[in-house]
Amino acid sequence: MKGPLYGLRVADFSQLVQGPSATQLLGDLGADIMKIEPRGGEWSRSWSIGDTFIQQESLSFLAFNRAKRSITLDLKAPEGKEIALRIIKSSDVLVENFRPGVMDRLGLGYETLSAIQPGLVYCASCGWGQDGPYRERPGQDLLAQSIAGVLALNGTASDPPVPVGIGLADLTAGLHITIAVLVALYERARSGKGQRVDINLLNSMMHLATQELTLYLNTRREPQRSAAGIGHPYVGAPMGVYKTLDGYISVAMMPLQKVAALVGVEGFEGNDSRNATADRDEIKRKLEKGFIKKTTAELMDIFLAADIWAAPVNNFPDVERDPQVRHNQILVEFEHPVAGKFRTVGMPIEFSRTPGEIRRPPLLGEHKDEILAELGYSDKEIAHFKEVKIL
Repeated sequence: MKGPLYGLRVADFSQLVQGPSATQLLGDLGADIMKIEPRGGEWSRSWSIGDTFIQQESLSFLAFNRAKRSITLDLKAPEGKEIALRIIKSSDVLVENFRPGVMDRLGLGYETLSAIQPGLVYCASCGWGQDGPYRERPGQDLLAQSIAGVLALNGTASDPPVPVGIGLADLTAGLHITIAVLVALYERARSGKGQRVDINLLNSMMHLATQELTLYLNTRREPQRSAAGIGHPYVGAPMGVYKTLDGYISVAMMPLQKVAALVGVEGFEGNDSRNATADRDEIKRKLEKGFIKKTTAELMDIFLAADIWAAPVNNFPDVERDPQVRHNQILVEFEHPVAGKFRTVGMPIEFSRTPGEIRRPPLLGEHKDEILAELGYSDKEIAHFKEVKIL
């Protein structure tokens, strides 16, 4: 069966996480993703999270580049640029996440491309925006979390601002790239015209904080992190994370009286507050004395029976064993010709009639011959490109 995006062709100039995570999802759903890389490979082929390489293959590259075909090109060489233009002319979508102005300097900016490919959906993603006072600054995930105010929401009152432990800005921007591309394609189906769409890390992070920023903008109430680890800077006990006899458990906002009774803590009888913000740190510390007496599993049984929203705090081994994670089949594996058996996180979307497919990431330049042949180049021309090191 073909994925729902079968027949869609994407020229992928992106690198690192925000662009590749988006084009990987499009590829999983059936699109033909042609990854155009420098001759030495895109940046994440030589860098990996935790400095982790499997048989010299970057784990980070493998994590975000499955379901793609790779061709290497010297875009500064006239012949390399001509090949790139031919790829773009055959494509519906272009995705890039260079710093502003890079594609223009290469002669591959939107104004140039839209003149020769009017139906092209051109998606550019960067750190701060294509113009403005931060245009020339490096854009990076932690920096975007910082500017957007997200770091200031995390941790306890005595902590410094705490970063989220994943590439939150990159991955959110990647989802926004995917949404933007699909929306532009939907509009093109009506108008017949392509367009440019722009994403940046800063806007993506601020969109995630919509509720919290909206509260501040309308009330001027600044978020206050709690000293005891309440689960949100604007809410009170009992929402938060609690130490148990053998681990940790999280509890969402529920009536204080009910939670206190269930964990055997007295003094809250008749208190039906669903959001006890007054004295919230003192309240949470009193509740902690009841939580610590029972195991996580015992508390889960008690809370689920009483319709209290709670969940164990899983570490990664726990995540792998979690029955719902196993049922969802979100952890997948494939065979890579160099790295061997490789496990990762699969697609978060299911389609009843046109499911996607997990296909391995490409080796560097692995598909150059077939891509060039599809573009109409002869064997002799392909051999010439290799000889003069365009590929």
